Amino acid sequence: MTERNDERASMTFVAQLATQLRADAIRCSTRAGSGHPTSSMSAADLMAVLLARHLRYLWDWPGHPDNDHFILSKGHASPLLYAAFKAAGAITDTELMSGYRRFGSRLQGHPTPVLPWVDVASGSLGQGIGNGVGVALAGKFLDKAPFHVWVLCGDSETAEGSVWEALDKAGHYALANFTVIVDVNRLGQRGPTELGWDLESYARRVEAFGAKAISIDGHNLDEIDRALTTARESKTAPTVILARTIKGRGFGEVEDRERWHGKALPAEMAQRALAELGHVSDLTVTGIKPAPRERAKPVGRSKHAPQLPHYTPGDKVATRAAYGAALVALGAANPRIVAMDGEVSNSTGAAEFAHAFPDRYFEMFIAEQQLVASAVGLSVQQYIPFASTFAAFFTRAHDFIRMAAVSRANICLAGSHAGVEIGEDGPSQMALEDLAMMRSIHDATVLYPSDATSTAALVHAMAEGQGIRYLRTTRGAYPVLYEPGTTFTIGGSQTLRSTDNDQVTLIGAGVTVHQCLAAAEALEREGIAARVIDMYSVKPIDRPGLADAVSRTRGRLVVAEDHHPEGGLGSAVLEALIGEVSFPLHLEHLAVRIMPGSGTPAELLAKAGIDGPSIERAVRRLLNDTDAPSLGQEAAPDTGARC
Repeated sequence: MTERNDERASMTFVAQLATQLRADAIRCSTRAGSGHPTSSMSAADLMAVLLARHLRYLWDWPGHPDNDHFILSKGHASPLLYAAFKAAGAITDTELMSGYRRFGSRLQGHPTPVLPWVDVASGSLGQGIGNGVGVALAGKFLDKAPFHVWVLCGDSETAEGSVWEALDKAGHYALANFTVIVDVNRLGQRGPTELGWDLESYARRVEAFGAKAISIDGHNLDEIDRALTTARESKTAPTVILARTIKGRGFGEVEDRERWHGKALPAEMAQRALAELGHVSDLTVTGIKPAPRERAKPVGRSKHAPQLPHYTPGDKVATRAAYGAALVALGAANPRIVAMDGEVSNSTGAAEFAHAFPDRYFEMFIAEQQLVASAVGLSVQQYIPFASTFAAFFTRAHDFIRMAAVSRANICLAGSHAGVEIGEDGPSQMALEDLAMMRSIHDATVLYPSDATSTAALVHAMAEGQGIRYLRTTRGAYPVLYEPGTTFTIGGSQTLRSTDNDQVTLIGAGVTVHQCLAAAEALEREGIAARVIDMYSVKPIDRPGLADAVSRTRGRLVVAEDHHPEGGLGSAVLEALIGEVSFPLHLEHLAVRIMPGSGTPAELLAKAGIDGPSIERAVRRLLNDTDAPSLGQEAAPDTGARC
């Protein structure tokens, strides 16, 4: 049976559709032997009304610019989502039944964009609303499109602070094109939720963040329909529909019962459930199409290369300042470049973009999780978002960055004020973990430029790249090392000093490149030739260049980094050299092994053992120790580590 509802489907049809969604959620999870049918059943009425009477979507054209967006924030309820896709004709019953949670299938345990109708991956609770805010920002301010963003979330996930960060920004930007539907079914994984069915408390919280709250019976189709109509008609504020539901609705043996979260019904029990539902399985809903309209010419990419800023070698420029200037140049050349910041734009350099292109800049204030979530949402609409804050504070959004990779998002992140180099602010502001964090992200790009020229070039490379791209910038101003027009590529490096008689290779990134150069100059006065490499691309790293340099210096290598020893530049270098060299490797790894405090940058670099004199001492140890241990032996008890 197909109801072709270019106009809204009848409530009789919607009731049958809700039954089918429940039945299909049971069928596919029982066949798979795992899944969350009860969490799907509680929201089936909400989904049926939305799908049949409110969601404006062309299922055979998921990229249509006026399509509504639906995000299942409670991603564990994937059986409901896939049942809806089947009802819409996007997938077949065969795929639903044979593919759900199977190896190699598109129908994974939690939704991902491997399915063209899924905008973002979900399953790490508390993120879908934030991603939806980013999509809604694009719709209201950039695309100026009539689409509506619908997010279905669970009541348990409202305990996540990120939910309220998202609603705060939705209220601040008056995103009337944004609606959250909360499935208030009272039960979480281990038992009752924090607020249970206390819709009044939910409503007070929602309204405090600038959203309109509508409380309904989540199984009353007419109430659901009226609430969704009201939400779409909103002109001034986002809407949160608080739907009181019953977990496992439709099968009396599990309705509102604990210990049924995340459990597929056994086969015999599933048969009883289907009999009780009196299910149907052949309903197809066409849905409502986006309304025809005269659309403006879509925002395209630039037809000319950006005029990147030029810097004179020897001038002192902070790389964070070069980031801001390069971002403005990119914005002038490419209208799809957007920027956002965590209320430190006057420090990160992003303020330059905000002043130049205020219509493409979004302030996220001190909300780093929402900063990244908004970037992911904007990337759904094919914008190229640059999100910046202090590098240390991206650690608060690590899970959002991790999930952005699962979402196959294309976002650029810029972290400033990294390492002990920042000086007097002290350890709470010093990013000493960020390189390890970002390197662990699937297929991420991690860049750490040493001067303004390389920064500008790498910002351009980030805009042209794919996936998660991270740029680490420095607080202090340092001499420009490179001539304008020098080539910098992702996965490359630059050799700043070399001779045919080099005795040791010095590798740095960012601030330690300057310390390596200072050490090399001092060593030269002693008759020691040192090769200096700027390893600005930490991931991917220049494996061939590394191997060649180390082979030319007979395996002698000093790595200096303004980062903890775990997971940073030294780790990247060692991993790259494994399997690339056939000779003994003699390594001194200088990293921040202390708990730093306040002080001048020079004092802190010296205390951490990563300044020029410390690098000089490491070189002398390597050259004086004719029995230097080879790779894999115990580290020496000094400020660096030998292997």
